[in-house]
Amino acid sequence: MTDYSSQAAGGWVFFDRGIIDAAAAIAHLTGEPALAAIEQTYRYHRRVFLTPPWPELYATDEERRHDFQAALDEYARLLEVYPSGYEVYILPKVGISERADDVLKVLS
Repeated sequence: MTDYSSQAAGGWVFFDRGIIDAAAAIAHLTGEPALAAIEQTYRYHRRVFLTPPWPELYATDEERRHDFQAALDEYARLLEVYPSGYEVYILPKVGISERADDVLKVLS
């Protein structure tokens, strides 16, 4: 089993999105149980960080075409579908440096 959160070169490796996020989106769009197919093959570190959508920071552009409600819906789905064995940690709505410090504190 591969651990996609392994420490490489003496430091942490972080992913903005993961396979679980993609499988959850596929399951939502198609109704197919995509999560079960990848759950045991592709494992990340047990600790998963989620950042709630923030209306103050949210903006659409060429890369992010979905509206804020779509972001809220996706966030709610992810909270529901993360497989057992993961500890979901909700990052606080604070500045970037404070969030980074919080992540490192949680991982230590």
